[in-house]
Amino acid sequence: MVNGLKTGILMVVLTCLLVLIGQVVGGMHGAIIMFVIAAGMNFITFFFSDRIVLAMYKAQPVKNRSDAPELYDAVEDQARRAGLPMPRVYIIPQEAPNAFATGRSPRHAAIAATTGLLRSLRRRELEGVVAHELAHVKHRDTLISTLVATLAGAIMMIASIGRFGLIFGGGRDREDRNPLGAILGILLLILAPIAAMLIQMAISRSREYAADADGARISGQPHALASALRRLEAAAHQIPMAAGPSTSHLFIVNPLTAEGIANLFRTHPRTADRIARLDALATREGLNG
Repeated sequence: MVNGLKTGILMVVLTCLLVLIGQVVGGMHGAIIMFVIAAGMNFITFFFSDRIVLAMYKAQPVKNRSDAPELYDAVEDQARRAGLPMPRVYIIPQEAPNAFATGRSPRHAAIAATTGLLRSLRRRELEGVVAHELAHVKHRDTLISTLVATLAGAIMMIASIGRFGLIFGGGRDREDRNPLGAILGILLLILAPIAAMLIQMAISRSREYAADADGARISGQPHALASALRRLEAAAHQIPMAAGPSTSHLFIVNPLTAEGIANLFRTHPRTADRIARLDALATREGLNG
């Protein structure tokens, strides 16, 4: 119920951002066109956002156990422990070790892991990562996360096109434009992507802690998940991943490293803090895995 409300609010906010961009670039006609586009995007992203994100990363389906036995077995085992239907399983052909879950509901869920993750982790660590992603599925975080990824990406792209149009004389009819309006328009086109990024941050940090805790309970192995997070964080600084800012919040560890002031806009909690919480959970609940 709560996540359904969050989803509705996020879709309204992101739709309003798109309509405002249309207003800046094309006046009332632009706003109407962007509203129609936004309505279509909301429908498409609700039902097909998981396929869109999987396609963005060229994820290949694991059709049966023989295609990737260790990953398939880990997903099947942890899904059973979590009381969830078996999700679809995908492999992303990238060397950077990482993983994410997507899908609008537990019955339409998918778990995607990179080839680098399968090569980097021991079996218990892999189970911990899979359990973390299944916790997102169980909480129904995946719909919100994937909707935000696709809509935020659209806002960033359209705002970039709009800035180019305003700077080089596009947008509303010249008689309707004035210097102050142009400045405000450019400010909106700069701030809209930042707003989309802040929305990503708002939904990402707390849900990662919750998924760590529930993932540890599902697998019964908090120390294994903590070990996996430590490995993935180290790899993120060594092996670049072809990932976009609009989808970085989907992954278990942020694939885009940031230093200095950029750290303020990170979509994930500090990995050291996540590990500390997992260690405390293991002590508190007597989970020694």
